[in-house]
Amino acid sequence: MKAIVVTDETAGTAGMTLAERPNPQAGGNDVLIEVHASGFTPGELTWPGTWVDHLGRNRTPSIPGHEVAGVVSALGYGTRGLTVGQRVFGLSAWDRDGTLAEYVVVEARNLAPLPGDVDFTVGASLPISGLTAWQGLFVHGRFAAGQSVLVHGAAGGVGSVVTQLAREAGAYVIGTGRPADRTAALGFGAQEFVDLDDDQLEDVGGVDLVFDVIGGDIGKRSAALVRAGGMLVTIAGPPEAQPKDGLAVDFVVEADRTQLGEIVQRVRDGRLQTNVGQVAALEDAVAAFNPTERVKGKTIVRVRP
Repeated sequence: MKAIVVTDETAGTAGMTLAERPNPQAGGNDVLIEVHASGFTPGELTWPGTWVDHLGRNRTPSIPGHEVAGVVSALGYGTRGLTVGQRVFGLSAWDRDGTLAEYVVVEARNLAPLPGDVDFTVGASLPISGLTAWQGLFVHGRFAAGQSVLVHGAAGGVGSVVTQLAREAGAYVIGTGRPADRTAALGFGAQEFVDLDDDQLEDVGGVDLVFDVIGGDIGKRSAALVRAGGMLVTIAGPPEAQPKDGLAVDFVVEADRTQLGEIVQRVRDGRLQTNVGQVAALEDAVAAFNPTERVKGKTIVRVRP
């Protein structure tokens, strides 16, 4: 099969190449998926699981990408709950070969049915952004209707979903980003926008929940904005500062079939917009991941036309 592979931990996306790789085989409780569309997060090239398996053994050349939408091609021994020919989407394990390929093996529990009226491109854009937003808000952030939420990167892949989910759930949403992100962030549902280049973040005052995707100085300053009893939730690593009278949590997204179902239903209902920036063929993926200018939204690789 054709796949995008990486062998150099220091080369980043420039170290990707299109190559021929053996077709994977489904093991127990696994599903072999004929990939139709794949998502990719550049940050995963810094994750340990990209380079080693769950026992710490080198597994290069490895295939990146962990978001998938496609069709079940075969079931491993003992696999239940899915059928051959079924449309699915979901999240592959960090320490396995990923989804930038014509076929991928994924644990069945990490997949959910993809309704026939949702395009594969849309399905592949949802798992990481959607699950991260859902878990950060409702699982780790303990969001309750009526709270105020500060969303960093509100026009980005994760932040745009956080903004929409929070607004729908009854939050007052303040988004942040670059000056060029203002219109998009407000379009996704933010009621206020903070320009991190020119505005003073501290002018926001107190909020009940901060959702941080940036970290560093922004994350540190954001801790001081959390009201008593509030939360700072981050995916940018352990927080450098703790809220004075609240809690800070950093987390890594996990696959969850039920949550995927909730997310895709919102897409079908028109309550959730996806944030796809460009769609590239597998043969053009390396160039797409190394753009000459900034691309807004998530890049999706359409493996099959």
